[in-house]
Amino acid sequence: QVQLVESGGGLVQAGGSLRLSCAASGSIFRSNAMAWYRQTPGKQRELVASITSGGNTNYADSVKGRFTISRDNAKNTVYLQMNSLKPEDTAVYRCNLWLVSGATMLSTAYWGQGTQVTVSP
Repeated sequence: QVQLVESGGGLVQAGGSLRLSCAASGSIFRSNAMAWYRQTPGKQRELVASITSGGNTNYADSVKGRFTISRDNAKNTVYLQMNSLKPEDTAVYRCNLWLVSGATMLSTAYWGQGTQVTVSP
């Protein structure tokens, strides 16, 4: 069984920084693509950033130059460093990891529980 644990959310003033982490544990053979999404009430879920197993990254236009996604394959962990935060970055952030289960050898998408990020003006 695989579990994801997110951490790092909170309240910060505009211009500040936060670092989110999402760690997977359990029977994991290999980690594939990883990503961070965010959602606010009444809006569609938005892909914030993604990173492939080879380290190629992709960002939403709204966060380019401010956010950095990274990963530690040995720890099956993905990070999101968020700098120069704006009030419009306020949302629940959830990680999404494609992991190959050691038990089934199948690649499956797993989701974190979500962490609230609130940016005050």
